[in-house]
Amino acid sequence: MRALVYKSTGSWYILKDEAGKFWNGRTKGVLKLDDITSTNPVAVGDWVEAGVESKESATAIISEIIPRHNYINRQSPRHKHQHHIVAANLDQSLLIATLNEPRTSQGFIGRFLVAAEMYHVPAVIVFNKSDLYKNKELGKYNQWKKMYEAVGYKVLLVSAEKKKGLDELKALLRDKTTLISGHSGVGKSTLLNAIFPDMNLKTGEISGWSGKGTHTTTFAEMFDLPEGGRIIDTPGMREFGLVNIEKQELSHYFPEMRERLNNCQFNNCLHYNEPGCAVKEAVNDGVIHEDRYVSYLNILESIEAKSY
Repeated sequence: MRALVYKSTGSWYILKDEAGKFWNGRTKGVLKLDDITSTNPVAVGDWVEAGVESKESATAIISEIIPRHNYINRQSPRHKHQHHIVAANLDQSLLIATLNEPRTSQGFIGRFLVAAEMYHVPAVIVFNKSDLYKNKELGKYNQWKKMYEAVGYKVLLVSAEKKKGLDELKALLRDKTTLISGHSGVGKSTLLNAIFPDMNLKTGEISGWSGKGTHTTTFAEMFDLPEGGRIIDTPGMREFGLVNIEKQELSHYFPEMRERLNNCQFNNCLHYNEPGCAVKEAVNDGVIHEDRYVSYLNILESIEAKSY
């Protein structure tokens, strides 16, 4: 039977077959992984082929992973030379951010967007808690919205508390598989409960990208949405995606830089202090936002130095 993976506990998986029945699945033997070295062979969002082991206990044996159209992985916390696949077959990745209580930094958003670009997953930025924003925060939001939308990212302003902007967000999630991310305290579960009150997602337990709090699992879990579509909730994503990235690759994950790389004098240009750099020229001309360039430089400095 063909089934979709909804949850992983390490050795067992919760599967949903095409008839809508849930099964407890496990693997037997070695599965083909398309040359991906991973600590977890099967990921939430994977479609798999499975055979019934027991109808009475609703258990099944996973025999094959159906080829993914995309996936997101991170460095395994226990095996630094291996990857941990967080989720597969995504339509979009949504970052819930805030400008007050707590404040999501521009650097954090920049790293999230790089991760999304690396794995070819469209990214959306949703600023929550707008009811707490004063003129200063609203001004900052408008600046950031203009900057990110100019690059091609969708940006929304919502308030779970006041139920503002929820219809647009709800429409964005409909009939899509969406990975939900965010710092602890940004109101991720509260926001989802405001949109889908019948889902009763637990609040205050999942800590987000920091990996701190009462819920520290690295495994994702998928939920069906009442009006079509699915969300995948995954905590512990602070350094998400920024694994095995070369310094020379980084500019490829900034869309506004990517379209200018061929105009640089040197094909291995890092856009830092090289002559004839088209990216720096675009920054000086105001074509590339200075804040985005600073975000690029900060990430560049954080990548382990390597020889090319």
